[in-house]
Amino acid sequence: MITLEQITWDNWEACIRLRVKEEQEEFIASNMYSLAQSYVALLNDELPPMTYAICNDGDVIGFVMMYHDTADESEYDEESYGICRFMIDKDHQGKGYGKEALAKALELIRTFPQGNATAVYLSYHPENEAARRLYSAFGFVETGEMSGGEVVARLAL
Repeated sequence: MITLEQITWDNWEACIRLRVKEEQEEFIASNMYSLAQSYVALLNDELPPMTYAICNDGDVIGFVMMYHDTADESEYDEESYGICRFMIDKDHQGKGYGKEALAKALELIRTFPQGNATAVYLSYHPENEAARRLYSAFGFVETGEMSGGEVVARLAL
């Protein structure tokens, strides 16, 4: 069973050890980098990123990092959530865990844990067809915008 578990002293090192397939490495920042970003945001932002270990029956198999922006903070001019990191370890890909984990992440976002929102945004490398298919299956629609060389997609809440 897939669960999202807060990052703790018990699982942070397992998150850092997670890896994507070699051909996917250009598509996502390392989890160590993401956790460092989260730490800096925790010290400097009003609402820190929401970081979770993706677990399957207690074993850490992936990582997700989400955030909330007010309309004033958002580059999209609306209150929104964003999924800025989402990965499943190379040894656990192709088993449906990504689909289950994304469903759990969206379920959490729909509880509005850091405030109301009208949409969820994410972005992905234009050559990452697996990500495009996954996000599209959940209703994300490409906006036509690019951010940092990545395709931006939006899901209305």
